[in-house]
Amino acid sequence: MADPKIRLVLLFGGCSAEHDVSCVSARHVLTAADPDRYDIELVGITRSGQWVLAEGARLALQDGADMMPEYLSATGPAVDPMTALTGTGGHDAPLTVVFPVLHGPMGEDGTIQGLLELANVPYVGAGVLASSLCMDKVACKDHLAAHGIAQCRYRWFTIDEGTLRRPNGSSAALTDEVDAAIGELGLPMFVKPANMGSSVGVSRATDRDGVIAAIELASSYDREVILEEEMLGREIEIAVLGNEDPEASVAGEVVPGADFYDYADKYDDGADLMIPAPLDQAELAEMQRLAISAYRACKIEGLSRVDFFYEDGSRHPERTRGWLINEINTMPGFTPISMYPKMWAATGVDYPSLIDRLVDLAIARHERQRRHTRTDH
Repeated sequence: MADPKIRLVLLFGGCSAEHDVSCVSARHVLTAADPDRYDIELVGITRSGQWVLAEGARLALQDGADMMPEYLSATGPAVDPMTALTGTGGHDAPLTVVFPVLHGPMGEDGTIQGLLELANVPYVGAGVLASSLCMDKVACKDHLAAHGIAQCRYRWFTIDEGTLRRPNGSSAALTDEVDAAIGELGLPMFVKPANMGSSVGVSRATDRDGVIAAIELASSYDREVILEEEMLGREIEIAVLGNEDPEASVAGEVVPGADFYDYADKYDDGADLMIPAPLDQAELAEMQRLAISAYRACKIEGLSRVDFFYEDGSRHPERTRGWLINEINTMPGFTPISMYPKMWAATGVDYPSLIDRLVDLAIARHERQRRHTRTDH
């Protein structure tokens, strides 16, 4: 007899500024997932946080993937979150695995992962700690620095209701912090909300007024703001997959179509992507080693995309610091032009097989955790 189908819950949408990206990613996971292995249920989270059964998209798939819209809509009848995640239960209930195709805050930051832990269901991707750590750029940079992993220079602060506080808790005038940042990091510099992805709220500031405006924009997305030196190296990314024994893919190089790899480049096909990246075997091996080291240091399981700058002197003869980690994405985009699935495809793992691997990893981790849940003493 054939194995029973897995009930695969695709959770998408969400309350963050990356709602639209999630809806596109989920559409492509839906069409790539093997219908002979999965009974797929689509659960959307609206921008206001309501959970809905998005049955319309699944029914549209019956007419063929080519008939599917490019964007799933988080609309439908309201549903209780726990019911949506766990199903109806019962002795003969199928195995449920949740694939939280959610990007950004309230989805990729440990919040949904905590709910899934409470629901006691296997889920794709990193756990609570790793998700939260990697979502917060400041916390992740500090953590990686403690593990001796090289990065660019950065500063950070919080700003709320006009009050700017530095890491030691002292308040400072915005103009004083801007002047200090320019003195330390130079110009141009990048200004980012600490808890956001897809380059949302990110600016490249070229003068003092530009830094102030960039801080105002970033702080509209997050009270924690990070400022980074401009890197003059190549932008190269790599995909990692696995639990205890992670593997790294071939690398992909990004040649931005704008001043930097912004939202439009990532999702409107504005950048040139070279997969595999033009690296020799030694360079690739070192990048893979560093990516896996960062993955382990942050206690990630399931998947991540690790982004680097490579200062090899090709962009600026005085910049030769080698590999510098930029950030780690625990739920990278799954759109047709997203780097994560494209890098695995170039490594020999096609999209449907990648979904199978991720589901298998989710089940394996859940079974492992259940062996370590003693509650008596």
